[in-house]
Amino acid sequence: MQEELLRFAYKLTANREEANDLLQETSLKALDNEDKFMPDTNFKGWMYTIMRNIFINNYRKIVRDQTYVDQTDNLFHLNLPQDSGFESTEGAYDLKEMHRVVNALPKEYKVPFSMHVSGFKYREIAEKLELPLGTVKSRIFFTRQRLQQELKDFV
Repeated sequence: MQEELLRFAYKLTANREEANDLLQETSLKALDNEDKFMPDTNFKGWMYTIMRNIFINNYRKIVRDQTYVDQTDNLFHLNLPQDSGFESTEGAYDLKEMHRVVNALPKEYKVPFSMHVSGFKYREIAEKLELPLGTVKSRIFFTRQRLQQELKDFV
């Protein structure tokens, strides 16, 4: 079972060290919650679920740590890698321009896009906003197109 879990962890992380860490974290979480395991159910499936959930939570934490939060009234979020260049004056100007474009959009486009760049999946956005999945996808697509069109001089 340990080898199967390690293979699954490696498929998720694509990194041997991270896979070992994920396996260890999964084992600890399973031990801490062994009272929640229902006898006569699929133990292997339970372990895989724990591992997958830990991986997703770790991924979301990484995305959240790399998200820039503008302190304006509209609180627009944007995922930025550490070396994004937005620390420079020029980068800050580009970011301001992006905020201007997004904030000029109607709320029905701005909110789904902001949630998307904050790390929410399309389905999660659709559920939270009580909108059809296709509507969420098209609004995010429209916003991306609008950003590309408005910011073509900055690229």
